[in-house]
Amino acid sequence: MTQVAGREPDQSERLVRRTTDGGVATITLADASHRNALSLELTTELAAAVTAAAGDETVGAIVIAAEPPVFSAGGSLDDLLNPRAPLEEMYAGFEAIAAAPVPTIAAVGGPAIGAGVNVALACDVIVCSPAARFDPRFLDVGLHPGGGILWRLRERVSRQAAAAMVLCGDALDGEAAAACGLAWRCVADDDLMEVATSLARKAATRPRSLVRLTKQTLDASAAITDGTAAVALELEPQRRSMEDPIFLDRLRSLREKVRPGAVS
Repeated sequence: MTQVAGREPDQSERLVRRTTDGGVATITLADASHRNALSLELTTELAAAVTAAAGDETVGAIVIAAEPPVFSAGGSLDDLLNPRAPLEEMYAGFEAIAAAPVPTIAAVGGPAIGAGVNVALACDVIVCSPAARFDPRFLDVGLHPGGGILWRLRERVSRQAAAAMVLCGDALDGEAAAACGLAWRCVADDDLMEVATSLARKAATRPRSLVRLTKQTLDASAAITDGTAAVALELEPQRRSMEDPIFLDRLRSLREKVRPGAVS
C-alpha cells in the first residue's frame, strides 16, 4: 500500500476496511489482489480495526468478512521468506479477534488457507457458504501449525477431525464444515453477509454488559471438567444479572404479557 507522508490512508487505500451500522462493526479484509494474505501490514491493520471496534461503545458485535474470491490465503509468502517482525506479531490480527469482548462472527465465502483458518477460528461463530474451503495446509509447505490452530480446531471438531485436516490434509468445503461443527451454518453465497450480520445484530441488541459477561463466562467454562464446577462458575454472574434493572424491567414486562387475559 502506498501512503503519502503525513496523510492517513482513506478507506479505499486500506488493506482492512471498517464500517459500523446498527451496533455492528463489519471489518473486511480488502487486499483481494494478494488473496487477503496476512502480510505484516494487513495483520497490523486488522488488529487495529478490531481493537478500535471493540473499544467503541456503540458496537455490540463484530463481523469479519473478506473481499472475494479468497477469504485469506494465510501467511504472506514474502514475509515468511524474509520475516520483518517476530512470529508473535504476525498473530496480532486473529489474536485481537479472539480477545474481543464482544461477539464476533466470521463470514467465510471463499478459501481460508493456512493462517487464514486461524482468522475464522478466532471468531465466536463461523458462517460460511458452499464456496468456502477450510484448508490448514501448514505441513504441505513444511511448516508446523501455529497461532493456536490445533487447540481451536480440537475445540470445534474433535481431535480426530483436527488430525484429518492438519495431518492428512483433508480440507473441508462449506457444507462439510457446517456438518462437522467447524462452521455454525452454511448458507447460499448471496445470503452470507445477511445471515452473519443478522446474528451479529441480534447479539448487539441484547444488554451490552450482560453479553460481554456471558462471553467471559463461556470462555472460562472451557477449563471446567464437571457439572458442579460449572454451576459454581455461573452462579455469581447470574446472581449479579438478577439485580440489574434491565432484568427486572424485562421480567415485569414479560409478566404483564403472560397474565391471564393479556393480549400477546
